[in-house]
Amino acid sequence: MTETEALRERALTTLTTARDRTTLLTSCVEDPDLTAQHSPLMSPLVWDLAHIGNQEEQWLLRAVAGREAMRPEIDSLYDAFEHPRSERPTLPLLPPAEARLYADEVRGRVLDLLESTAFHGTRLTEAGFAFGMIAQHEQQHDETMLITHQLRKGPQALTAPDPEPAPLFTGPAEVLVPGGPFTMGTSTEPWALDNERPAHRREVAPFHIDTTPVSNGAYQAFIEDGGYEDERWWAPAGWAHIRQHSIHAPLFWHRDGKQWLRRRFGVTEVVPPDEPVLHVCWYEADAYARWAGRRLPTEAEWEKAARHDPAGDRSTRYPWGDADPAPEHANLGQRHLRPAPVGSYPEGESPLGVRQLIGDVWEWTASDFLPYPGFVAFPYKEYSEVFFGPEYKVLRGGSFAVDAVACRGTFRNWDYPIRRQIFSGFRTARSEAV
Repeated sequence: MTETEALRERALTTLTTARDRTTLLTSCVEDPDLTAQHSPLMSPLVWDLAHIGNQEEQWLLRAVAGREAMRPEIDSLYDAFEHPRSERPTLPLLPPAEARLYADEVRGRVLDLLESTAFHGTRLTEAGFAFGMIAQHEQQHDETMLITHQLRKGPQALTAPDPEPAPLFTGPAEVLVPGGPFTMGTSTEPWALDNERPAHRREVAPFHIDTTPVSNGAYQAFIEDGGYEDERWWAPAGWAHIRQHSIHAPLFWHRDGKQWLRRRFGVTEVVPPDEPVLHVCWYEADAYARWAGRRLPTEAEWEKAARHDPAGDRSTRYPWGDADPAPEHANLGQRHLRPAPVGSYPEGESPLGVRQLIGDVWEWTASDFLPYPGFVAFPYKEYSEVFFGPEYKVLRGGSFAVDAVACRGTFRNWDYPIRRQIFSGFRTARSEAV
C-alpha cells in the first residue's frame, strides 16, 4: 500500500467511524428529543447534527475542493461563535429529517472528493490534515451529544457492555516522576491541532503522581469528612460557587439513606466505589487534593508522566508507546458507557508505571489554557487562540466518550473551572521533598 493509499484509508475509516457514532446518538431517540434543549449548557442534538455537516462542507468541500456553498443561508445558524448554546433552540434550525439529509449529502460529496485528493501541496491537505481535523471535530461533537444524553431526562436510550471486571488494584498509590527536561507537545503528529504545537523542551522538578485516577470511594471519604462544608480546602471562587449553588457531591449523585446513588444515562445505580470519580468541576478536584494534603498536577507534569520514557529520554505518542490505541490500552470510543475500575488496562501504563492516563475520565490539571512557545493559529484563530487565558483550566487524557482520533498524549482540552457535566475526573500529585 502506498503512503497516499494509507492516508486515504485512514481518512475514510475515521470519517466513517465518526458518522456511525453520530447516527447512533441521533437515531436512538425520537424527534422531540432531538429538537429539545435538555440543558441551557448544551445545544439541541439536531443543532449538533447539522453543525457537523456544515463544518464538513465548509472545510472539505469549500476550502479543500474550492466548491460553491451548498446552503450558504444556514452558515450563520451553525456558527458556534455567533450563537451561544442557550439561544440555539430559538433559531430556525433544520428539522431532523432535513438535517440528516444535508449531512448525508455533504458526506457523499466528501467521499467522492477523498478519492481524488492529493495529500500534499497545501497545509490543509498535507498528510490529510483537513480530513483528520473534520473527523476529530465530529467526534468532539459526538462526545458533546453524549453529554446531552446524560443530561436528558427520561428512560434509558443508549446501551453498551460494561468494561471487563478488573482485580482490585494493589499496586503503589503513587509514582515518582524524575526531574529534568522533556519534550512537550509535538511538531510531527500529522493530525495534531494547533494548540498541541510546537514541540519544545520543558523543565519539570521531580514529583509524585497518583498511579490511578481518584476513585469514587476515595472521593466519598472527602464528602463524609465534611469536605464540602470546610472552607479551608476551597479556592475562594470555588467556595463561593458551591455555596451559591448548594453543591454537596458530584453531579448526578444523591444520597439514599447510608448509600450514594447516581444517575447514568437514564439508569439509577449505586455509586461504584472502585471507578474513577466522574462529573466533578476543577474546584472540587482542587479541594479534594488540598484535603488529601496534595495538589493537582500541572499540565507539564501530567504530560511528562504520560509520555516521558526515561530509558531513551524521549517522548512517546501515548503512555504505552507509539502504537495507535487498542482495546487493551484504554477505555475509549464510547465502547462502554462508564469508566473502568481504577487500575485497569495494565498494558496501557506509562514507562514509569502510571495507569489510565488515556481514556476513562478527563483529568483536571492545575494549569490555565495557554499557548506553547512558538504557537501559530491554524487553520483559524477560533479553534484555540480566542480561549487562551486564565478563565479556562486544562484537562488531559480523554474519557470513555473520546474517540482515539481525538485523543493523544499531546491532546489538550479546556473548560471553565465550574463545569461538571463533562466527563471529568482527576488525579493528584505532590512535590518531591527536598
